[in-house]
Amino acid sequence: MLLPLLRSPLQGELLAWLFLHPEDEYPQMDLAHLFGVSAAGVSREVDRLSEAGLVHHRRVGNLRLVRAATDTALSRPLTELLALTYGPIAVLPEMLSGLSGVEEAYVYGSWAARYRGEPGPVPHDIDVLVIGDADIDDLDDVAQNARRRLGREVSIRRVTRRDWESPDGHPLLESVRSRPLVKLKIGAV
Repeated sequence: MLLPLLRSPLQGELLAWLFLHPEDEYPQMDLAHLFGVSAAGVSREVDRLSEAGLVHHRRVGNLRLVRAATDTALSRPLTELLALTYGPIAVLPEMLSGLSGVEEAYVYGSWAARYRGEPGPVPHDIDVLVIGDADIDDLDDVAQNARRRLGREVSIRRVTRRDWESPDGHPLLESVRSRPLVKLKIGAV
């Protein structure tokens, strides 16, 4: 686990999404879809987090809207912890979504290994692989902005769709495919 203080990976993902987008409010159903879990699972988690004072929720018709509770003493340190641990899945998709030429993106390396449950120390950096023909300068800008938001180095490499689909003879892609990958949900919410 990325942050063993939390009950579950869903709790980490949900908190990271909310605290790293503190100005936004999300329908609970959209969060369930985003994380690929049941609405009931998100509802139970929101109930727990609400009881702990970490999130606020309100009803608008049939919708239950959820947002981070940024008005507590825990808000700032919790946001920093979440950025360092679950932050990549909350921050990188939105940063890459607006770029032309990004077809897919994955986090690989030590962060992906921890996310997939492999034990080890907290990763020092985030390695991202972008498939497509996005402009390298734009990707460098994303990496710098992500570094500021996530509090650690972010390295983005780009490969063409053709290379991604036939990685033979490409040492980096052979290595990336042999280890855990986390697909980023570009344009998810």
